[in-house]
Amino acid sequence: MKLVFAGTPEVAVPALDALIASDRHEVAAVVTRPDAPAGRGRRLVASPVAERAEEAGIEVLKPAKPRDEDFLARLREIAPDCCPVVAYGALLPKTALAVPARGWVNLHFSLLPAWRGAAPVQHAILAGDEVTGASTFLIEEGLDSGPVYGVLTEQVRPTDTSGDLLTRLAFAGSGLLVATMDGIEDGTLHAVPQSPDGLSLAPKITVDDARVDWTAPALRVDRVVRGCTPAPGAWTVFRGERLKLVAAKPVPDHQGLAPGELAAAKKNVYVGTGSHAVELLWVQPQGKKPMLAADWARGVRIAPGERLGVADVR
Repeated sequence: MKLVFAGTPEVAVPALDALIASDRHEVAAVVTRPDAPAGRGRRLVASPVAERAEEAGIEVLKPAKPRDEDFLARLREIAPDCCPVVAYGALLPKTALAVPARGWVNLHFSLLPAWRGAAPVQHAILAGDEVTGASTFLIEEGLDSGPVYGVLTEQVRPTDTSGDLLTRLAFAGSGLLVATMDGIEDGTLHAVPQSPDGLSLAPKITVDDARVDWTAPALRVDRVVRGCTPAPGAWTVFRGERLKLVAAKPVPDHQGLAPGELAAAKKNVYVGTGSHAVELLWVQPQGKKPMLAADWARGVRIAPGERLGVADVR
């Protein structure tokens, strides 16, 4: 089939690579979000998908909105058979959905209908799911509600961050997306409506969502840190300034600390929770680079009984 691929972040690049490598399909163009400011200089930078497409000599379309007439006219000129999508980042209007004869097919990183929305991997970790996966489905106007072509499952490991899990799903899902394109082309694959049972929503994780509540059990603190890593980043407050929690782990045999109370040894830093303690492994003070928690603790000289999360952010 002739394809127009839609995607934006790094997580979409494995799928684009897999489609480019396929000997059954032609990626005629790529649709991605417009260049965005990045870095200290805030200069405009192309998306990872745009960069990869340009390296491969593929036409790149960067509409401000996918309803723009210039974009729709060019899409009609290309006349794709199907438009595979991975994390494009914009809602597609009816006028765009109607262009490809076989529709727009999304690779979504959950087992639909579980975790419909922008942050399925983060919510899977926050909820303590032991198994998640990826689904390919035909896009319709509802939120991730279209009929499903195929799924794969992936174990959630006890130490997975959302970044770890998303990377594995991106590579495994690229094969699922190519297989879905193959099945659509040869007529062996037909989309099946989603079950009405097991529906859950996965809205974008906000900075407020990522603030650690030290009165919660250690298991919940661990999930927040892992689920919000690398973005938006779990955080707390220390001496009135924000402290990002890059890595931590529960320590079931360490008891006796009040919620948020710090205890620093030579090589370990512990924090009390609503149950047992967690050990801070890596932290990032405001305005600084990530560092070992033990090095941070030595530098700030934690006072007896001092706590995290008890003061307002300056």
